[in-house]
Amino acid sequence: MSKLSEIAPEKASENLAAGAEPLPLTSPSQLSPGQRRILLGVAHQAILCVLEHRPFQEAPSLPAELMELRGVFTTLYLGPDLRGERPHAPYPDTLHHDPHSELHLEPHRQLRGCVGYALPVAPLHRAVAETARAAAFDDSRFSPVTLEEAPRLEVSLSVLSRLFPIHPGAVEVGRHGLLISEGAHRGLLLPQVPVEQNWDRKTFLDQTCRKAGLPLDAWRKDATLEAFTAEVFGDSEVESAR
Repeated sequence: MSKLSEIAPEKASENLAAGAEPLPLTSPSQLSPGQRRILLGVAHQAILCVLEHRPFQEAPSLPAELMELRGVFTTLYLGPDLRGERPHAPYPDTLHHDPHSELHLEPHRQLRGCVGYALPVAPLHRAVAETARAAAFDDSRFSPVTLEEAPRLEVSLSVLSRLFPIHPGAVEVGRHGLLISEGAHRGLLLPQVPVEQNWDRKTFLDQTCRKAGLPLDAWRKDATLEAFTAEVFGDSEVESAR
């Protein structure tokens, strides 16, 4: 299965080439705490169904907001085990020593996978299920999640706005995620990445180019720069809000 985050950006270029009107700079509408819990539950169940070899059944009725076409990224972390020990890092060279990694390694939990749709190609609840399964089993940086790890999995969801063209000078660190593309090269970084890495705007732009395999200054030249905002939430935030 192709990495989902690499599929969607192709369609972004097609949409812009077709003359789509630039979208206004707005954040996605806020999901209610109950809707967030539903989506997090969908992610966990989608993974468990694969591990337990049983079919995944969608809920018979869902709020209209969860039926909308939305882009989403699912990030999985492995939390401490029952003895309070920190999980072993499967790829320490990549996660600890690469300062440009697009996902921050927190001291109390280990990154276990991250895959997403940059474009709204499926209803939100279905996109969450598909990206959760892909993050658990198809992220090539990691071995597949095991049944023993399932109780320790923590899910974080980034629900994306639509992509819109943006001038480099208008990029706001902490608000915007970026997608840069040129020819067959595409790279995407979520809004939380530059905050976690303590990057300024120029470094954020440079590192998005790096993610795409482009020269660091490609954003100054002919590459197409698009932005998005994201509503980010996870198991820990939802539980603390109960």
